[in-house]
Amino acid sequence: MTQENFARFDHDLAAAQTPDEAYGAMDKLVRDTVGVNLFTIMTMDLHAMQARRIFTSDEEKYPVTGTKEITKDSWYNHVVTEEKTFVANTLEDIAKVFPDANLVGSMGLGSVVNIPVRENGTLIATVNISDAEHHYTPERVAFCETELSDPAARTIQRAAELQG
Repeated sequence: MTQENFARFDHDLAAAQTPDEAYGAMDKLVRDTVGVNLFTIMTMDLHAMQARRIFTSDEEKYPVTGTKEITKDSWYNHVVTEEKTFVANTLEDIAKVFPDANLVGSMGLGSVVNIPVRENGTLIATVNISDAEHHYTPERVAFCETELSDPAARTIQRAAELQG
C-alpha cells in the first residue's frame, strides 16, 4: 500500500500544473500514510525572520494569511537550531509554542508534526500536519522523519518551479 501511495504522489507531483496542485499531492500522501485533519505549509525567511502560510487544506477555518514574525523560542531552537522535527501531541503542548492553540483546539485538533524542509542546510519551509490529540505515535513520527521529509522537499521545489 505505501509503495502505491508514493508512486501516486510521484505521478501527481509530476503532473501538477500549479503550486496548489503540488501541495495537494503532498497533502494526499500524508492523508493516505500517517493521517491528517489539517495540512499546511509555511515558508520561512530566516534572514527577515518572517514566516508565511502558503497552503492550507482548510481555507475557511485556517486560511492562508500574511507574514508573521519568527520568534526565537523553544520551537525555533528545536526546528531551526537543532534541525529536528517538532512534535506536540496535546493541545497543552501546542499552546506552549503556538499562539493560535485555541483556534487549533476549536477545530478538534490536538497534535501537530512540523516537518522541516531545508535547502543547502537552511530551513526554508515546514510541512505541518495536525490531527486529534495523541494521533502522532512514535511510529508515525518516525515515518514522517524517514519517509516524508524527501517528498516534502520535492513538493516545495516543484511548487517553486511552477511559480516561475
